[in-house]
Amino acid sequence: MAFTASGQHSSQMNVKVDIEKKILYVKHTLTFNNTSNDTISQLILNDWNNAFSSKNSALANRFSDEFSRAFHLANEEDRGYTAIKSIVDTHSKNIHWERPNNKVDLVKIQLNAPILPCSKQSITLQYIVKIPNAKFTKYGFDSDGNISLKHCFLNPSRYENKQFIQQSNENLDDIPNAFSDFEIEIEIAANYFISSNLTETKSEIINSKKHYFLKDSNKNEVTLYLQPKNSFVSYKNEIIEVSCGLNDHKVNDIEKAVIIDKITRFTAQKLGNPLNSKILVSQEDYQRQPFYGLNQLPGFLSPFPDNFMFELKFLKTYLNNYLKENLQLNPRKEYWIYDGIQVFLMMQYIEENYPDIKMTGNLANMKILKSYHFINLPFNQQYNYLYMLMARKNLDQPLNEPKNRLIKFNEQIASKYRAGLSLNYLDKYLGNNIVLSSIQEFIQENQYITSNTRQFETILEKNAPEKIDWFFRTMIETRDLVDYKFGKVTKTKDEISVTVINKTNTNAPISLYQLKNNEIINKIWLSNITTDSTFVIPRLGADKIVLNYNNEVPEYNLRNNWKSLKGFFFNNRPLKFNFFKDLEEPYYNQIFYVPEVEFNAYDGIALGLRINNRSILNKPFTFSATPMYSSNTGTLVGKFSAIVDDNIRENGKLYNIRYMLAGNRFHYTKDAFYTNLIPVVQFKFRDENLRKNKTEFIQLRQVYVQRDNSPFTIDTNTENYNIFNGKYGNYQSEGTKHFSLLNDIQISNSFGKISTEIHYRKLFENNRQISFRFFAGAFMYSSIKSDFFSFGLDRPNDYMFDYNLLGRSETTGIYSQQYVYAEGGFKSKLDTRFANQWMTTVNGTFNVWNWIQIYGDAGMLKNKYNSAKFVYDSGFHLNLVPDYFELFLPVYSSNGFELNPNNYGEKIRFVVTLSPKTLVSLFTRKWF
Repeated sequence: MAFTASGQHSSQMNVKVDIEKKILYVKHTLTFNNTSNDTISQLILNDWNNAFSSKNSALANRFSDEFSRAFHLANEEDRGYTAIKSIVDTHSKNIHWERPNNKVDLVKIQLNAPILPCSKQSITLQYIVKIPNAKFTKYGFDSDGNISLKHCFLNPSRYENKQFIQQSNENLDDIPNAFSDFEIEIEIAANYFISSNLTETKSEIINSKKHYFLKDSNKNEVTLYLQPKNSFVSYKNEIIEVSCGLNDHKVNDIEKAVIIDKITRFTAQKLGNPLNSKILVSQEDYQRQPFYGLNQLPGFLSPFPDNFMFELKFLKTYLNNYLKENLQLNPRKEYWIYDGIQVFLMMQYIEENYPDIKMTGNLANMKILKSYHFINLPFNQQYNYLYMLMARKNLDQPLNEPKNRLIKFNEQIASKYRAGLSLNYLDKYLGNNIVLSSIQEFIQENQYITSNTRQFETILEKNAPEKIDWFFRTMIETRDLVDYKFGKVTKTKDEISVTVINKTNTNAPISLYQLKNNEIINKIWLSNITTDSTFVIPRLGADKIVLNYNNEVPEYNLRNNWKSLKGFFFNNRPLKFNFFKDLEEPYYNQIFYVPEVEFNAYDGIALGLRINNRSILNKPFTFSATPMYSSNTGTLVGKFSAIVDDNIRENGKLYNIRYMLAGNRFHYTKDAFYTNLIPVVQFKFRDENLRKNKTEFIQLRQVYVQRDNSPFTIDTNTENYNIFNGKYGNYQSEGTKHFSLLNDIQISNSFGKISTEIHYRKLFENNRQISFRFFAGAFMYSSIKSDFFSFGLDRPNDYMFDYNLLGRSETTGIYSQQYVYAEGGFKSKLDTRFANQWMTTVNGTFNVWNWIQIYGDAGMLKNKYNSAKFVYDSGFHLNLVPDYFELFLPVYSSNGFELNPNNYGEKIRFVVTLSPKTLVSLFTRKWF
């Protein structure tokens, strides 16, 4: 049900700005207009600025989910709040208010008198707004004295279906404010300028303060920019006034005016004239939703002209703000309509104005890069590949999933692009601009009332000549994939009989192209292919048939979409070699080669070439082989792997089964090789809510090891062995807390052992962090006389070669001081370093300042023919780059006082990781 929203409420505000304290003093008269058929006795106001007041708010939790600790560690003066001084009615009687359901960013007002249907009531609020630092969300104060304000005033939430929408601030820019009329007087220092999405009626100096008077109607949000140096310039034509604050000094004002005029006319032509006479386009708005890809490139490497870069930035931001001001949807639930229309129009803009531009811009003209597929892709194809990046990782989410349940990559990129691709798909299928005219109709009908997906569907179905229920039921409401391939194809001179196989049982249409000499000679749409279907079509002289040739359909796999009608070998794809990596190219079998370097104490620097088929998008089958030359020994070493990934897309916790075969051949000591072969099967599980960062796995593997005999090792009868290893892991992690559980069982002819490891980390509100790790392991049986398979107190023997040890056989020297988080977890080397019966230890750390921590370890271990022994150690932990570079400085242990100046350097332990993949994961985990 929709309710009239035009002029629904009004707000008159007097705002005094204290620039030094970053505080607003607000007197606010709110008139609530009840246009529903209900009697309203309480109001819900959105107070999203107050989300910054607590480390336990929904906003703080979202920062933690995305591994951002800046907010949690911030000083009080950097965090914002709203202090409500009073709320009174027209008779100056106090009105009771509270924060409902522990939501610090909402205000529930219990009215002294109810508001009857079709009547109004005014209340007066006085409150203080402490502005947060802009480093958290781009809105707030910065170090240059600029203040950008959004979601800072108290506004009534939308009233729909007999209730107010109650949504917390989760940094999604989706506040569900009701549309209102605003009149605001702002008092500020005389040297400050104000830019706003409201219309400025006048400004004047009163008592050395500058007073701005702003007014506008039908706005759901007030946006203000307070600046000592005005960065906004107004551009006006007969359609709209645009106040533009995009930072781009490489494009002059005349060029900007031409671009802005062009885009505002394009938008009005496609969507109709805007409801309001002014739209604000700011740098902050763009930075929150940048054009990904463009924003990652340094200025000196930009492959696009400056004008084009500004054009794309303005187009994306203007469309976003236009839609937010002209459509009254619930932006948390119906966001896909905003995103879909925005991306759909961006694609049309490129098609109409820059049809030949490539995704990589001017780089496409470089001959050295011509062989790469991604270099030659049309500009609009990037949307499909960025959506498919998540689909191939099995991390895509339905478009009707609430916005606050999307993982960051989907919320910022993949789901937006899938929404636009889906509308473009429907547009290509229906033709005749039916989708665009339906969007126009939807906007015009719903500018003054709240609307939803069902109304959009009704308009599309009314205008479509074909049944399109598949679009909403499949493309919008599920994460089902579209994937077709050819089955049997027979041909005569005059006709072609072709079987199309539906690999995912998704009832969505697919395009079929006929080509001759790589030129399109015919195109038809095939629909209702719920099962494998055979079609007979005229041949028309075609020498090739292709499904989805122009990639209108966001299809999962394009490699099985074509058949040659010439010769006997229909799908003989030639090999194509490329350096490093490329996007998947459907018509070739791609092989990539990458130089690779490894180092250990015995092989020295090992140089090699990794040959693999791993394109940028995940594949169901990948292989990698890396032959390497050992500089120390002059011999060949190396590694290989082959992986089959079976992504499970049905609802349920199991989402991936991985089958892998891996092997390595390197030196484990001087002039002695180890060779291992490891078949693995792994089952991965996850929570239905992907934002919980919770995963589980069960891994089963058989480890076959052959080691050359060596006079440099003291272990006997450990040359050749094989071990069955089963693991269960449970990981729940975010920026402020972490919990993991790992159970392990190992069985071989000569021993059997079990162990469990629990790790817990917590960052408290006072910014102190503690970390605890518990380990317990025991042998079930053993006939081994050496400590080769024993539990290690300060470092494991790594007989299954799981860890990247620089000198795995070293007992003295710098390589022996390398530390890995495993088994006992001690940092000091004690007299008893191994346990061949059982071991249990507790490791703890507590941060003193920033990356400086105190550590302590304590445990019990038991060896055959000896009584159990209690051991401990302690010292300082310099956590410089977690998991990448860390130092442990022992102070006191079972050995006694460790600070002996003669040999203290030999006691320092270090963590070092030479794998770039580990470091990259520290930055990418916030996205996935």
